[in-house]
Amino acid sequence: MASETLHEDPAKLGPEVIDRHRAIVSLMEELEAVDWYDQRAKATANAELRSILEHNRDEEKEHAAMALEWLRRNDPKMDEHLRTFLFKEGPIQEIEADMKDGGGAGGEADTVSDGSLGIGSLRKKSDR
Repeated sequence: MASETLHEDPAKLGPEVIDRHRAIVSLMEELEAVDWYDQRAKATANAELRSILEHNRDEEKEHAAMALEWLRRNDPKMDEHLRTFLFKEGPIQEIEADMKDGGGAGGEADTVSDGSLGIGSLRKKSDR
């Protein structure tokens, strides 16, 4: 059972942490199954068996995607990172580098060089 791999006392974790653990373990198992089916499909010389193994592999991908979506919906930081990195074009590391350089998750600067939020002054021009 997945709870056997908990590193802390379940009584201290609470149901939300335990459910996220269950989803993470399930996601890991689904991805492992994808890998196993992929290797088996590639290794076999039998076309019919390859087709079955590829079908099974792709079913596991569906299961992994569903577990990942559940995690996204139940972990705000995971949601933030998935929104930042998934379905983007270009080198993945550049997305992170852009964030660290002030580009933010959306590709636009969250702050400008003067430290403001880029919305300008709220004072009237005559007050400056």
